[in-house]
Amino acid sequence: MMRLLGKLGTAVLIAGSLMLAACSQGPDPKTEAKTEFTIGWSIYAGWMPWPYAQQAGIVKKWADKYGITINLVQVNDYVESVNQYTAGKFDGVTVTNMDALTIPAAGGKDTTAIIVGDYSNGNDGILLKGANSLAALKGRQAYLVELSVSHYLLARGLDKAGLKAPDVKTVNTSDADIVAAFGAPDVTAAVAWNPQLSVMKAEKGVNLVFSSADIPGEILDLMVVDTATLKANPNLAKALVGIWYETVALMQRQDAEGKAARAAMAKLSGASPEMFDSQLATTFLYADPKSALAATTSPSLVETMTLVRDFSFSKGLFKGASSADDVGIGFPGGKTLGNPDRVTLRFDDSFMKLAADGKL
Repeated sequence: MMRLLGKLGTAVLIAGSLMLAACSQGPDPKTEAKTEFTIGWSIYAGWMPWPYAQQAGIVKKWADKYGITINLVQVNDYVESVNQYTAGKFDGVTVTNMDALTIPAAGGKDTTAIIVGDYSNGNDGILLKGANSLAALKGRQAYLVELSVSHYLLARGLDKAGLKAPDVKTVNTSDADIVAAFGAPDVTAAVAWNPQLSVMKAEKGVNLVFSSADIPGEILDLMVVDTATLKANPNLAKALVGIWYETVALMQRQDAEGKAARAAMAKLSGASPEMFDSQLATTFLYADPKSALAATTSPSLVETMTLVRDFSFSKGLFKGASSADDVGIGFPGGKTLGNPDRVTLRFDDSFMKLAADGKL
């Protein structure tokens, strides 16, 4: 289940190089109201409610309520889905907090998160052979997808252990190759996400020494939409939020209907029901809009995004920026992180609040 964070591809470099020129432009005032929208998504346990909702008719139900059409489009490569959104092919996309910042927002595309859907609660982890403590990372080579969620998790783990980045040498390894690479006897440290993490962790003598469960709430999964499109078409957000909470409520049920919904999501993701349930177990879903609202308005979100943007800037993911403050991030209540004149990533709690108040 692919979900990279901040992968440094060609499109990211191109987008980032335009950041300083485009960041201050804000939403396009010429964007007009429309009735048909396209949303991109990719396979990940926390995002499987979207294709299931389409299959089950929940998307059509809410779109019809607001007199619009919503087309959900799967993109097999996660980063490509975010790049296509950034290029304007999609009106919205499923994306992580870090990628929303480092790809569209850093590239000057004003983007708004309307749903904070979940956080990784053990789906990402650091593995060691022959040791069971973070301190044992020192002096090792760690195999991972560089400039990804794995790299961010490693940085947070090193900080927790009192180590520095130079204490570990990273070896860039694709997610497709990391299981095989970790199988080599001389490879003793790796950072990965599920399902690869589960496979690697099952090997004899392997210990999970740090995971996203140790930094709860930092690796967030979002639904974002183009800010100008949202401003001209608020019904799109209302429909998307309605779809999300109806579907997540269904998948949380322990009756036959809930089990059937989860099994259908598993099939859509290419996993067995048991594998899908195990991935859900390490995914903290904000199933109740009130809990999502609380997470979005909490001061801890500002703290999390400070960590994420500082890491991103330190790794050169704000191409052309002279400071981490060059990309502004807006939060509910008017709080801004970074340059208030260059806000291109916004967390909007208003639609989740409508859901929490039963006013959709």
